[in-house]
Amino acid sequence: MENVRVRFAPSPTGGLHIGGVRTALFNYLFAKKNNGKFILRIEDTDQARYVEGAEQYIKDTLDWCGISPDEGPEQGGDFGPYKQSERKDIYRQYAEKLVAEGNAYYAFDTPEELEAMRERLKEQRVVNPQYDTITRTTMKNSLTLSEEEVKRRIDNGEPYVIRIKVPKKEEVRLNDMVRGWVMVHTEVLDDKVLMKSDGMPTYHLANIVDDHLMKITHVIRGEEWLPSAPLHVLLYRFLGWEEEMPRFAHLPLILKPDGNGKLSKRAADKAGFPIFPLNWNDPESGELSRGFKETGFLPEALINFLAFLGWNPGTEQEIFSLEELVNEFSEQRINKAGTKFDFDKAKWFNQQYIKATDSNVFAADLVNAFDQRYGIECPSEQAIQIIDLLKERVTFPHEFVDKGLMIFKAPESFDEKVVRKKWNEDTPKALTLFAEMLSQQENISSESAKELFWKTLEDDGYKPGQFMQTLRLTLTGEGSGPDLMTIIEILGGEKAAERIKSSIDALSN
Repeated sequence: MENVRVRFAPSPTGGLHIGGVRTALFNYLFAKKNNGKFILRIEDTDQARYVEGAEQYIKDTLDWCGISPDEGPEQGGDFGPYKQSERKDIYRQYAEKLVAEGNAYYAFDTPEELEAMRERLKEQRVVNPQYDTITRTTMKNSLTLSEEEVKRRIDNGEPYVIRIKVPKKEEVRLNDMVRGWVMVHTEVLDDKVLMKSDGMPTYHLANIVDDHLMKITHVIRGEEWLPSAPLHVLLYRFLGWEEEMPRFAHLPLILKPDGNGKLSKRAADKAGFPIFPLNWNDPESGELSRGFKETGFLPEALINFLAFLGWNPGTEQEIFSLEELVNEFSEQRINKAGTKFDFDKAKWFNQQYIKATDSNVFAADLVNAFDQRYGIECPSEQAIQIIDLLKERVTFPHEFVDKGLMIFKAPESFDEKVVRKKWNEDTPKALTLFAEMLSQQENISSESAKELFWKTLEDDGYKPGQFMQTLRLTLTGEGSGPDLMTIIEILGGEKAAERIKSSIDALSN
């Protein structure tokens, strides 16, 4: 494929849903796989629903995810402007062309008249009451009014919309890259509004005109737009652009974790996981919705997870860098069926990326967190040791703080189950013996600590393995956790010995 150009065209009507990020990602992967361009276009024609801050939120999200566009409102390009509100004058000429050639018409119906039409159809038990090839003949439009009456109304400034004139008794065909051939009869289509009474185009007209003028070759978007695709095919035909019409690919729905219905903010809130990539503060309601970033997800992990929502590589490999995803991506491996949103799987991806990330990346944040939250001074070298210790046991970076607190704070309580099962009259003697030897060690590594523990206890006739869990108890208060000897190394021999003795005193009273 040559000169591939795809676009991500969100509306700034609120926070960008994670499903929108998945759509952006698939567009990005397809473009880069085919040495093409990934374009951001802001579709802000619906001024009534425009939300302040939403456009910047979209840009910030793409930047954080590492899928920044090649062309867009900030990047510029040869096909701008990249905001539909700045392209308003472009659309009118195409809407008028459709009217002039008999493929669209002026409609003067008031909201009350439209509602009366729907109610009338409902009384007649019409399943899907709409403005279509049949009902348009009974409404107030340029198909039923004389030319003189139409001109008079327009000259008098009477509000009107421009509607597409859907042809009667035709079959519209579309070869979707994901779903194959899709065929729809025009009897089920309605005469959608193309130009609103405020002079702004609707999505249907604007996206067709913009995709054509921006030379978009492939339209990759969510399944919810599939019902509109036949209408868009008609518009390409009516405007004489059928030969240059882009290929369509409609991505599968992202479903609730139980597979029962489309994932929504309400469902995510109920299940206790984020639905937005970054924190979204709704300027109208004041509600703050926590984002994946602020929850503790690494952008690389989230991208890897989202790639598997509706696509698979056909192998057992699950961990992919963005570059690897680009190399492996194929539209042939996009699923048709909806895909469940498995938050546990998302967390698993995050764990894998934390394990694989150099500990230095997290060190500065950990140093600051200990200082700000607990007033604890933690040198960078020690922070790195703590991160290395806990890497296998955390899901989010912020857990390094809570789990790492044991290095600075002696246990104040002890696992009662371990105390009952493992603590006996020999325990204080054996552990005190080890503590005495440990206090004499200036520099101790995890290997030397282990060697010292086993040798000290064996030389005195004890079986060291029987005291490992109680040693952990005296150091952390827990019966299980990260590598015990590494904890001793981080604490240092003297501090570890003091903690062991202090815990023995507490447990013996």
